[in-house]
Amino acid sequence: MTTAPPLRAPALAPPVIAAIVVTVVAWASAFVVIRATGAHFGGGALALGRLLVGSVVLGVVVLLGRRWVRPTGREWLQLAAFGLCWFGAYNVGLNIAEQTLDAGTTAMLVGVGPVLIALGAGLFLGEGLPRWLGIGAAVAFAGVILIGVASGVRVGSGAGILWCLLAALTYATGVLFQKVLLRRLPAAQVTWLGCTIGAVACLPFAGQLIGEAATAPAGALLGVAYLGAIPTALAFSTWAYALTRMPAGQLGVTTYIVPSLTILLALAFFREVPPLLAIAGGVVCLVGVALSRRRPRPA
Repeated sequence: MTTAPPLRAPALAPPVIAAIVVTVVAWASAFVVIRATGAHFGGGALALGRLLVGSVVLGVVVLLGRRWVRPTGREWLQLAAFGLCWFGAYNVGLNIAEQTLDAGTTAMLVGVGPVLIALGAGLFLGEGLPRWLGIGAAVAFAGVILIGVASGVRVGSGAGILWCLLAALTYATGVLFQKVLLRRLPAAQVTWLGCTIGAVACLPFAGQLIGEAATAPAGALLGVAYLGAIPTALAFSTWAYALTRMPAGQLGVTTYIVPSLTILLALAFFREVPPLLAIAGGVVCLVGVALSRRRPRPA
């Protein structure tokens, strides 16, 4: 008796696909812009500037939407964890990492996050861990290991890699809290509150931000504004839209496309080329994404 070949996961609706495309393209550009502005802003100051801009833009969206659901006490705690982890700790860790690593390598190392999301969603959110999702996540993680080996050899110091892994962990934790919050609260409200909480957590860097902004060139200031408006306000909103319409594990794995886009952008703007072994790891990550979108044919 022959076994039917596996099928791909059910097709996503066009608006969801569009939201995913906007998210991955905007997030890929963020790695490049962070690399460009990092010479003028410290990791904490850059995170605060980005989050302040994002909070203002998202606040306008919430006001125009005129829909507000009062969070419960438990949801306020989840919002605090979401904002502190993803918007606060993630951005600071990512910014510091890119001070020693190139944009493409950083994006690929942060790729540990989707694996953690898939596992966490299966363990804590009841999404389970379908066989092909697990296989795809494992293959993609193997690609991340290749990237880490190549980056460690090139950089010589593990500080940048450790900051990337911290960013990946806080990113995954934030997504899991966000998925729970989106079951009842509007996506725009959750995103704005998370961004604002992250900005408040980064306020200790306000003095540094003011001092560095006073001497930074106009291009660097525009970079901070771009990071707040596009990769934060826009991309986090499209991410939340997609997250309400598909499992967190599957959506997280799709972000493995981000490193490949980041490498192309970094090559175009900075002539930065990751080590050959890191590029091979990026290809393996993309194979993992393709595998994660498959599902067994029903009996």
